Amino acid sequence: MELSEQKAKFDALGVSIAAMSYDSADTNSSFAGKHSISFPLLSDERAVHATAFGVLNESYPKGHRAYGVPHPGVFLVNGKGDVFAKFAEKDYRKRPAIELILDAIKSMAGN
Repeated sequence: MELSEQKAKFDALGVSIAAMSYDSADTNSSFAGKHSISFPLLSDERAVHATAFGVLNESYPKGHRAYGVPHPGVFLVNGKGDVFAKFAEKDYRKRPAIELILDAIKSMAGN
C-alpha cells in the first residue's frame, strides 16, 4: 500500500514498480482491484523467486499454508536486468524505508 502512495516519486525518477507475493494471480488481481493498485502484482506461489532472491521466510515448512511467504523486500534492477540493490526485513511487520530506496535509485541513476 505504501508503494501505491509513493508511486509518483518513483514515476518522477523513471522507475517502474512491480510487487510479488506468494498469493495466486487471482488473489493478487482481486487485491489490486480492491486497493486501486496500478502496478503489476506478480505471483510466486511455489516460492521459486523468493528462494532464488534469498528472501524466503523459512519459519514455514513446505506444506504449511504460509509456505512461500517472503520477508518484506525491495530489489532495484537496472535496465540490463542486474540487481543493483536489495533491501529486506526479517520482521514481516516492517518494510524497507521508502526514502532509503529512493536514495539508492538516485545513486543507481548516477552510475
